[in-house]
Amino acid sequence: MCLGVPGRIVSTAEAGGTRMGVVDFAGIRKEICLAYVPDAREGDYVIVHVGFALTVLDEASALETLAMFRDLGILEEELGVEPEHAEA
Repeated sequence: MCLGVPGRIVSTAEAGGTRMGVVDFAGIRKEICLAYVPDAREGDYVIVHVGFALTVLDEASALETLAMFRDLGILEEELGVEPEHAEA
């Protein structure tokens, strides 16, 4: 389906000259490229599409969208993980 998924930046680091970060998507953590959001910091929420953070958004919008994805049963599908690997 390929939706943009909101997640919270847990940590950031430079990797080969590219700004990367670990982003938490309601318990599912993935390494994400942060090059397109240079002002994003740990604790910020970002919209992620195919491994790239595209924009920063507010916490309320991010949490509402994550809840909707979970309710629809598409969060794990969008992140490419099996449901049993996601934390409740």
